[in-house]
Amino acid sequence: MNSLGLIEMTSIAAGMQAADIMLKTSNVEMILSRTICSGKYMTLIGGEVAAVQTAVDAAVETINFGVIDHFVIPNVHPDIFPAIAGHTGVQLLESLGIIESFSVASLIEAADAAVKAASVKLIEVRLAMALGGKAFVTMTGEVAAVTAAVEAGAALVSEKGLLVNKVIIAQPRQELLNEMI
Repeated sequence: MNSLGLIEMTSIAAGMQAADIMLKTSNVEMILSRTICSGKYMTLIGGEVAAVQTAVDAAVETINFGVIDHFVIPNVHPDIFPAIAGHTGVQLLESLGIIESFSVASLIEAADAAVKAASVKLIEVRLAMALGGKAFVTMTGEVAAVTAAVEAGAALVSEKGLLVNKVIIAQPRQELLNEMI
């Protein structure tokens, strides 16, 4: 699996319909399909780039109601998967970078851009559960690397007008790590 696709919907019914369309259109794997906070629905799929692109395009073109955001990320960074699952194994905080977004889709894109931009380790990608529909990514590494990564990811979210905040903490207390994982 080298590509991710996601559709984020305002409607739960339309979200389930989108998931079904994506699965019937192409040979893709459903990674996550669920309701998320504030009554939204998201479906995350994976597979080969062409299949994922075809599946996402078909759902977006078929459903004219409720699409908040969507993406296809070709050649997704392999650190994205454990960060979404919350199993990255980070044991030590060097510096801490955080990007917070109003949408799940833009945040996953930002996390991918961040980890590709600099030598950082993702800690977690948290997706809209108990967050009022928002999402955030945390990462660690040397201050300069974290700064470059946060700037790269935040720029992508800012282009969509969905950036809530971005923060870089140079010498975080280690207790913060316990609160993140």
